[in-house]
Amino acid sequence: MVGERALAAPPISGVLETAIYVDDVERAAAFYQSVLGLPAMIVDPRLVALNAGPASVLLIFKRGATQDDIHLPGGTIPAHDGSGPLHFALAIPSGSIDEWRAHLKARGVALTAEMSWPQGGESLYFNDPDGHVVELATPGVWSNYS
Repeated sequence: MVGERALAAPPISGVLETAIYVDDVERAAAFYQSVLGLPAMIVDPRLVALNAGPASVLLIFKRGATQDDIHLPGGTIPAHDGSGPLHFALAIPSGSIDEWRAHLKARGVALTAEMSWPQGGESLYFNDPDGHVVELATPGVWSNYS
């Protein structure tokens, strides 16, 4: 933007949706519901929408099932898809790392990594059934998450 008059963008309130693409929607939804306790808001053969906390939704799409635009009475949802192991983090309360570690172990979910961040946050990492890297992160991981 050198030489141009920069205009401030309107404000962003946060990330509303995070999407992953899986081979078996039912299996993935069962994992996130039973292991992480995320309740379903929409269940469809090609999509499950899970409540991932205040104003946050985890979308689980059937891989390859969203490669065409979807035309609905209210408008059009553009085509999208993804492949390979993706990463996302879910926010957890301070002081809950030990509880989450025990909870995951009791459900047979192996941790792949742990991290103590310089700003005081902590993270646990594990894989879902499709190989996606899921992170559970306490406040202090990022300067804007305290």
